Amino acid sequence: MPGENLTRDEARERAALLSVDGYEVALDLRSAVGDGGGEPRTFRSVTTIRFRCNEPGASTFADLVAPSVTSVTLNGKDLDPGEVFDGTRIALDDLAAENELTVDAQCAYSRTGEGMHRFVDPEDGEVYLYTQYEPADARRVFTNFEQPDLKAPYRFEVQAPEGWTVWSNGAGELADGVWRFAETKPISTYITCVVAGPYHYVTDSYERILEDGTKLEIPLGAMCRKGLAPHFDADDVFLVTKQGLDFFHEHFDYPYPFGKYDQAFVPEYNLGAMENPGMVTFREEYIFRGKVTQASYEARANVILHEMAHMWFGDLVTMVWWDDLWLKESFADFMGTFANVGATRFTDAWITFANRRKAWAYRADQLPSTHPITADIRDLQDAKLNFDGITYAKGASVLKQLVAYVGQDAFLEGARRYFKRNAYGNTRLGDLLSVLAETSGRDMSAWARSWLQTAGVNSLTPQVLLDAEGRVAELAVVQEAPESHPEERPHRVAVGLYRRTPEGALERYARVETDVEGPRTVVAELAGAEAPELVLVNDDDLTYCKIRFDETSLATLREHLGALTDPLARALCWSALWNLTRDALLPARDFVDLVLRFAGRESDIGVLQMLHAWADSALVHYAAPEWRATGEELLAEGALRELQAAEPGSEHQLAWARFFATVAAGETDLALLKGLLDGTETVEGLEVDQELRWAFLEPLAAHGVADESVLAAELARDDTASGKRHQVRCLAARPSAAVKAQAWAQVVESDALSNALVEATIAGFDRPSQRELTAPYAEKYFAAIERVWQERSIQIGMDVVRGLFPGFQDRQETLDATDAWLAGHADAAPALRRLVLEARDDLARSLRAQACDTAAAGA
Repeated sequence: MPGENLTRDEARERAALLSVDGYEVALDLRSAVGDGGGEPRTFRSVTTIRFRCNEPGASTFADLVAPSVTSVTLNGKDLDPGEVFDGTRIALDDLAAENELTVDAQCAYSRTGEGMHRFVDPEDGEVYLYTQYEPADARRVFTNFEQPDLKAPYRFEVQAPEGWTVWSNGAGELADGVWRFAETKPISTYITCVVAGPYHYVTDSYERILEDGTKLEIPLGAMCRKGLAPHFDADDVFLVTKQGLDFFHEHFDYPYPFGKYDQAFVPEYNLGAMENPGMVTFREEYIFRGKVTQASYEARANVILHEMAHMWFGDLVTMVWWDDLWLKESFADFMGTFANVGATRFTDAWITFANRRKAWAYRADQLPSTHPITADIRDLQDAKLNFDGITYAKGASVLKQLVAYVGQDAFLEGARRYFKRNAYGNTRLGDLLSVLAETSGRDMSAWARSWLQTAGVNSLTPQVLLDAEGRVAELAVVQEAPESHPEERPHRVAVGLYRRTPEGALERYARVETDVEGPRTVVAELAGAEAPELVLVNDDDLTYCKIRFDETSLATLREHLGALTDPLARALCWSALWNLTRDALLPARDFVDLVLRFAGRESDIGVLQMLHAWADSALVHYAAPEWRATGEELLAEGALRELQAAEPGSEHQLAWARFFATVAAGETDLALLKGLLDGTETVEGLEVDQELRWAFLEPLAAHGVADESVLAAELARDDTASGKRHQVRCLAARPSAAVKAQAWAQVVESDALSNALVEATIAGFDRPSQRELTAPYAEKYFAAIERVWQERSIQIGMDVVRGLFPGFQDRQETLDATDAWLAGHADAAPALRRLVLEARDDLARSLRAQACDTAAAGA
């Protein structure tokens, strides 16, 4: 990635010098089809930028990443492209007060999901294009000033192959062979967008009478590849979209400002989705080819609403620089769940948030790379890596705590004032805090210092003293902070007390909300209560913390976790037990045992699927190596037992079938999977659709039961883009040294694979059951990663560095090799070092947990 970085200081200097009046961008995408005339395939991009300079005579630069530039004209003067363009920047000298820059360039189509991505559908040969820019890849498609605070209106026009449709942020029309789009409102470069191709397109509309009596009409559209059209449930997408638009209009008091609202589900997408105003893009995996659980539909609704919230938080009002990325991502993450609960059928979405999203935050906040929610982003590589669990899930958790702190009404009124004061502008932390101080009447500075400007996660543990009559004499909450981040924070929490009823249900009988501050807080209101069997110190999940248990509570959960009747309380206890396992305070085999005994009673399907993932992770990462085979056998037996006991045709049955495939390893288990595939075995009510067939084939391939011919036959049965990704993953999973060598070469030594196939190959290559087979690649990994980082795009670099780290070589020697690489590469790119440091921390955590599990076996 040489020469492609942009520093915060450079952006500040340019923002102080320039203001941009508008862009006109003309793209000729007709080269997307046909033989391309050789590689690399390019398209013509002609950009005109009108901008002002407050220091006439000064110099600056425009951004462009392109194979070649045909011409550069500044204020009517032709500049020599060979002199002013270095491959990533165009030097602009002797600026006038008012300027016009026109650049005619040949830009490259992408196969990495960055810039103008080009995808050829193997099913029918059709070509599909879409753009993805965040944080700074618009410069791969047109010349610009690539930073969020130089907002401007845009006019796009596009020439495309005959028969194609083209979409952009504004409404478009085709005339004389050119698609011309309405001028946008002032927006940042990274949320401009073009989608083009023979997409299947469905329309609808949204109408609303505003408070002033005017009628708001928003044209709605949704699209996908033609091959996915039979599976596209656009009606449900539109339902959630309309529910979200109702919800945000009711709460934000600011009409949707960007005209139409299209949503494109696109192939080989690196992210979940992107909030391009008027033209939101999603990964096409949100179109379900087979049966999925309601958790998948809930997740899709959450993403739809997350991106919709960005229309206000991020698009209408945008951060000045990536330091304040949280101003859009934390809010959108919070609002996605807030709206899901308040507007859709997914009224239990806060349970998913507590169980799944916060797990992401807790992990990220304990890595050596953890950072305050308001981060120090020095450059674009820093920005790329900060789309993480801190910025999203911890930020959203902190906002949930803020709502408890200031009240929902004050919070929403602050948002409304924030939009109206800063519409189409850029903001920093202080701009938000000032309106929240107004609406809440609270001094927000201390809260911000504790929650936004420090890193790390606190632990809260109950201490219970009983009197002679067996009642609570004193109940206190002890707060602890790690040595690396010793900040103790103010927490608004609910403390719940639970006992078993005569019927055996574990239910709450007392609850108190209180403010926890400092190392120890006495909850005076609970004095005199009956002795609890379980104390839950963050009941209802109001704050962001790791929940710990006193001895009595932990003993109760070991015996009666399944008896907890409240699903949110149960999810919080599962999450706390998982954190204890990750922190080497609960042996991995004990966590596996809890899953085996109580997961079958879990009613919330999202929690159940999370438990499956955690149990598998406990086995492959945290269990003592000598116990893994036993644990694998126990999990497979338990999964099969629950699969057979589940209601036929239910989503719980489907979840247990998928988990059984994940943990199946023994000869009998693999034979059952093979029988389910060929029809010689059946489970009542279980439909083995195409997606489930691939899920069963993967372990068969990994254990040498399904060979290349079997996988080829399955691809012939499912000759689609999705089928190809599945086949590539299964091929790389086969237990052969030659297979591993080929997969390694395809990913590390070649750039021929697209981003999606790189991801699939890595997923197949690194299997926990093949530790000995992949052991030789640990040394090769450390020898290759700096070169890969320098030569490949940042997205592929991240995929390789994260995905191929030898984490399954979980022994001290691998930790030592990682430390040696870090010591010997002190000058490596900070973003690269961060990825290696994070992987090292995961490995060290695994070794600590394995030691805990080993000690438990000998106790």
